[in-house]
Amino acid sequence: METFNATDVKRDFGEMLLKVQKAPVAINKNGKPVAVMLSSSDYQYLEALHNQWLKTEIQKGIDDIAAGNVIDGKAVFAALRKQVEDGAI
Repeated sequence: METFNATDVKRDFGEMLLKVQKAPVAINKNGKPVAVMLSSSDYQYLEALHNQWLKTEIQKGIDDIAAGNVIDGKAVFAALRKQVEDGAI
């Protein structure tokens, strides 16, 4: 992935729009990565992947509930607290 500084992207925005049709473009500001420009079709693909992942995770949760694989909220917080106290987290 090509990387450009924000000033160059601003100055050559039309050229950047052409570049992102072929591959995403990373944008740095003050030498640090701040954004990635990508084509609309790439963005739609990522959104579809993300939505599918969310649906899968929700279904896993529903399946766990249906199978009785649930834990009381107080027990979860107690386990987390113990991990923090033991230095595991």
